Amino acid sequence: MGSFSIWHWLVVLLIVVLVFGTKKLKNIGSDLGAAVKGFKDGMKTGSESEPATTATAQVGQDKAAEKTTIDVDAKTKS
Repeated sequence: MGSFSIWHWLVVLLIVVLVFGTKKLKNIGSDLGAAVKGFKDGMKTGSESEPATTATAQVGQDKAAEKTTIDVDAKTKS
């Protein structure tokens, strides 16, 4: 009773996909992967100049993501 079976994990995975959606999970996974890669590169080089260029590249990606976001105001009908 202490461990979960594969069926428990499949049900949990199905609920997570239904709540968040596959697109949001894909974005979270790619962001996490980029963060891990940046961390590994920073640990490998050990210099101060390399993490600054990585941070600049991430800011550029965030600006590109902001261009695809549509901002609207919700109004109620009278």
